Amino acid sequence: MAPKGSERVVKKVVAENRKARFNYEILDTYEAGLVLTGTEVKSLRDGKANIAESYASDEDGEIWLINSYLPEYLQGNRFNHDTRRRRKLLLSKREIHRLRIGVNREGMTLVPLKIYFNEKGRAKMELALAKGKKLHDKRETEKERDWNRQKGRLLKDRG
Repeated sequence: MAPKGSERVVKKVVAENRKARFNYEILDTYEAGLVLTGTEVKSLRDGKANIAESYASDEDGEIWLINSYLPEYLQGNRFNHDTRRRRKLLLSKREIHRLRIGVNREGMTLVPLKIYFNEKGRAKMELALAKGKKLHDKRETEKERDWNRQKGRLLKDRG
C-alpha cells in the first residue's frame, strides 16, 4: 500500500483546445464545473467532444460555455441532447466577479482550454482569462518552437 502523500492525481482529458495557447496569451486559469445532462456525460466519456471554436460568456452574473460540440450519444434515442447548446459553468461568486472585471474593464477573453474528468469522476473544465496575441507575437512563438525542436535534434545527434 502506498503512503498517503504519494497519491497521484489522475485526470482523463476528454477535449483540449490546442490552438488557444498559440492564439492567446494565457494570464490566469480557473477550474469550473459543467452543468450537463445524462447523455452529455455519456457522450463525453466516449471522448469525441470538441471545444476548439468555443468561448465563454458572462450573462446576468453567470458564465456560459458557448459553441462547444458534444456529439449525440448513440443509445440516447429521444432523450438525447442538442449538440451545440449553451452550457452553464459552475464557479464561485468571487471567481465570476474576477472574470467579469477582466472581460469588461481590461478587454480580455474567456477561453476554454480543456475538459476532463477529475479523480471523483466529475466533468470539469479548465477556463483561461486570456489576451489575444498580435501577428508578430504568433510569429515569435512559432520561431521559438522551431528553435526548441531544432535544438532537441542537435542534442540528440551529439549525445
